[in-house]
Amino acid sequence: MPHSLLAGAAPMQRKKFEIASNASWEDLRVFLLCARHGSFKGAADVMGLTATALIKRMEKLEEQLGFKLFTIENPDLTLTGEARALLFDIEQMERLSHNVFRRASAPSDIGGTVRIAATEGPGNFWILPRLIKFEETYRNILVDLRCVAHQADIARQEADICIQLMRPSDPELFATRLGRIHIHAFASEAYLNAHGVPKSLSDLRNHRIVKQTRKQHDDSSYARVLGLDTLEGIVGISTNSSVVVLYAVEQGAGIGFLPTSTLAVGAPLVAIDLGINYHVDLWLAYHRQFRQSDRHRLVIGWLKSIFDPKVYACFRDEFIHPNDLVPLMVGSRQHFGLKGYAPPQPFSLETPDAD
Repeated sequence: MPHSLLAGAAPMQRKKFEIASNASWEDLRVFLLCARHGSFKGAADVMGLTATALIKRMEKLEEQLGFKLFTIENPDLTLTGEARALLFDIEQMERLSHNVFRRASAPSDIGGTVRIAATEGPGNFWILPRLIKFEETYRNILVDLRCVAHQADIARQEADICIQLMRPSDPELFATRLGRIHIHAFASEAYLNAHGVPKSLSDLRNHRIVKQTRKQHDDSSYARVLGLDTLEGIVGISTNSSVVVLYAVEQGAGIGFLPTSTLAVGAPLVAIDLGINYHVDLWLAYHRQFRQSDRHRLVIGWLKSIFDPKVYACFRDEFIHPNDLVPLMVGSRQHFGLKGYAPPQPFSLETPDAD
């Protein structure tokens, strides 16, 4: 591994980087693919290798590192504790190498404004933290990120690029399906300690729900999904904001339905198994005119990379339980910061005593 990639590592992580540097970067990249696909076969197909050849490379890597990387639970692979610790450091190495090549390949004179509109959850908690790193590389590009509760109209020039939950029907727009967001039930530990853990949908009658309103779902359809006759007396807070749902649930206001990645990015919540989960597809859309713009092409490529299901397991088509996503997305936690969105203590409405 080139010394330049190791030099930027934090001192507390340098020892692990030095251990990993005994192996070739190609073998470490194969390990990443195995961890992300959860199987030797899936990684072998991507690499164009046979599963037997790939297993031999992993055995050699284990010998170099001095510990086991996987336990096999047919048909899936499970990372060992040592491998989980190493995974984050290797993902750091991968990001550093990507930065080097991006700087080398990007023309220095690319500049200008790119307007991105994204639904509130992905915009706030996924795009924004990674945008900060993007801006460190591309200093001449101004990204105007708008986190909206509704879908922006690109045809009316409300945005250049849109990350949305529905495929656009306008033939003048290019559209790419980025991946799939899976939704699951969550609550805070404090709420569950106070009210108990619901074991089934019928138990929700004895709980409080923090509900996110959507144009396409009224209360009756929401109740049907939950197998309830009515939401009356159950919904404590109703909001159009996914950020509000996350904060309210974290503060113990009730049970909320959030992306399965919620735990993986570091939110202090508990996943609740109610026997249901649903999903929405995530689409990237932009107008044809921006296909000829260097800065727009660069940003579009970057957006596709940060939603890549092969890299980020939470966007895969298949449902992965929130608890199982945590070891698959170790590196994603460094980007999450709920404390930056909410006061550490709630505001008091009490009137101070007069002197």
